[in-house]
Parts: sequence; C-alpha cells; structure tokens
Amino acid sequence: MHKIERLDAVLQHRRPDRTPVSFWYHFGPGRASGTAAVEAHVGHMERFDLDFLKIMDDNRYPRIGLPGGVVASTDGLEALPVLGGDEGSFARQLELVARLAGRFRGECRMMTTVFNSWTVLRQLAAPESALHRPPVLRAAADPRDALLGTFLREAPGALSRALDTISLSTANFVRRCLDAGADGIFLSVRDDWVDRPENGEGVYDRLVRPGDLRILSAAREGACNMLHVCGRAVDFGRFARYPVHAINWADRSAGPSIASVAGWLQPAICGGLDNLATMATGSPEDCRREAADAVSASGGRPIILAPGCTFDPAAVPEENLLAIRRFAGQGAGHATSM
Repeated sequence: MHKIERLDAVLQHRRPDRTPVSFWYHFGPGRASGTAAVEAHVGHMERFDLDFLKIMDDNRYPRIGLPGGVVASTDGLEALPVLGGDEGSFARQLELVARLAGRFRGECRMMTTVFNSWTVLRQLAAPESALHRPPVLRAAADPRDALLGTFLREAPGALSRALDTISLSTANFVRRCLDAGADGIFLSVRDDWVDRPENGEGVYDRLVRPGDLRILSAAREGACNMLHVCGRAVDFGRFARYPVHAINWADRSAGPSIASVAGWLQPAICGGLDNLATMATGSPEDCRREAADAVSASGGRPIILAPGCTFDPAAVPEENLLAIRRFAGQGAGHATSM
C-alpha cells in the first residue's frame, strides 16, 4: 500500500497492509521556520520512513496588540484582536506548510499542529519561549493557571471574549493552512488545566469546547484531522465525540488504555507508545514489545502506532525509534475490517 492509502485505510476502519507509524519532536530553536525547519521535517521523515507527517508548530500564536507581548491583566484580554490567520508567526508557519506540501504532496498525509483557545491564552500569559519540551502530565501548580483562574472569577466576560477571539483567529489560520497544502490539523486540547476544583464545574464545556468545534469546523474539508488529548484527561469521553478522523493521547502514562476504548471509540486510535518511559528508558526490544502490545490491545481493530505526545530527542535513543519502525515495517498489525 501507498502511505496515503495505508493511513486512510485505518481512518476508514479498513485493514491496512501493515500498521502505519509516526512519531515527532520539537526540532528546537533555529529550526522553527524557514529552510532550517523544512530540512528538519524532511530529514526526520526520510530517516525513519514515517507514514505521515505531523508538522510541528513552534511558530506560536502571534502576540499582536498585547502590551509587552503578554496577557497579564484584563486589559490584555480586551486587547486581543481577531486575526486573519496570516500575520506574523502565522505567516511563517504557512510558509513551512506550503514548502512541505511541495515536497510531500501525493506521498503522505500532513497535519499541521494547532492549539485550542485555552492553551493559547495560557501560552500568552507568560513571555514567549523558544524551548518546547514534552508536557508534564500532572496539572502542577503554575502561575498561568492561577491567572486564568482569576480571570474566570473576576472578569468572566472578558475571558470569554478573549477565548472567542483566539478561536476565531485560529479558525482563520486553519483555513489558510488547508489552502497552503495541509491535509488536516493536529488539534491539541487539554482539559485538566481548565476543569480544576478551584474553577468549578463545567468550565471546559461552557467556555472552551465551542472554540474547539469552531476550529474543527474550519478544518472540515481536511482529509485527516487528528485530535490530541494532552495531559491526563478529566473527561476523555467528551473528546471522543469530537468530529475528527483520529484521536491521539497518552494511553500508557495517562489513560484510558487502548483496550478499554477499542470497542466503542469511533475515531481511529493513534497511540500505543510511551514517549516518557519506554521510548526514553527502554531497550529496542522493549519498544518492539510495547508496539506489539498496542496492536494486540486493539482487539483486531486497525490502529495508528504513535507516541502519546512529543518525545525528547536527547533522551530517546535512535535505536529505539528504528526498532519501532522495523516492527511496523514487518507487516505487523494486520486487522480485520470493522
């Protein structure tokens, strides 16, 4: 099978010739945009012969109109403008998408990474950083969460308007990404930053979910839209109902397990590899066994083999990545049609 045919088969719950596989990491400062970013993505794809490309988004949401470039008060919330989707760092990401589309169009599916409104606002609540690492699974104390909690209690209207502004702007950006050649988006969401005890109940569904759906609606013409449930989901079930082709999450370290959802989860399953433990501290044979276990846990349902999130390239030996790729290349993961 061709790579596009292989991935599409799983998205349509059909049997592929083998399990499609991919994995990803942040390429680091200096390789977020331009030729360096193109070369980093192409080199990664070619080194491991991956079945699809997740385009990294280290060109984060533009900090246009913000005093000091940071949302530090309600004035910052009100200062956020609706963007057309091609300003500043958005333009750099669009250039990256277009150049990668020129290289990989017709060869593999490409999804460009975007973040939902709450995650973006949380990013904007601190100075911009060029360093992006694998996330911490537990929702530990963070001054950004305290600030957004204060907005929720003291300025709920301004907070709601800011989230709407961000989701509208992101939706505009997503449409431009598809026009630039992306096959879809990789939308990152996280509810344990939102539905915290101190914030009360129902905040995510009331304030954040509508923006998630707005962004996904903008990507509805995409052939492959994947939802990434980051962190340790408070309510995984709410995301299972999102209109996406596949869901990626840290099934190993955060749950739920693949076995527990394989019988009812409608979007395709993308996961099975522990980016924080086995990939980093295990042997190549450990990684091969984990990949085989993921395929087995699906109960005959075809899956996409991938980590639960980004991995740290300084911690994960290349031999482990090659072992995962060899496992997939041996025709592993044959499954019956659903």
